Amino acid sequence: MSYTDVNYEWTKKGCTLSDKTAFKEFGLTQNDIIKAINEGKLQFREGSIYGNPYLRLLRSEVEKFASEKFGKDLFHKKKAKNELKKINKELKELKSKIAELEMRKNELTQITKA
Repeated sequence: MSYTDVNYEWTKKGCTLSDKTAFKEFGLTQNDIIKAINEGKLQFREGSIYGNPYLRLLRSEVEKFASEKFGKDLFHKKKAKNELKKINKELKELKSKIAELEMRKNELTQITKA
């Protein structure tokens, strides 16, 4: 798939997000998104998971729209806060995994010493 392909952004992993994710990550409301779609600022595709409808949006367009709506400073703060949240979650998971591995290591060490 080439970079000039019209559907490239729609098919590349991480380039799209749901309207629900846009609410959480960027602090946008349903009305903000609908208004932007009607004004032609956001493209969308309809989707459904387990019978629940949602709108698929292009992440690049949502980021641009959010930065226009909230200003660049607030947008970058929200983006940084969201990234920090993801990093903290991953660190917590890794610490838990390390603790499990340390316990298993100690068990195996005890067995090999006996």
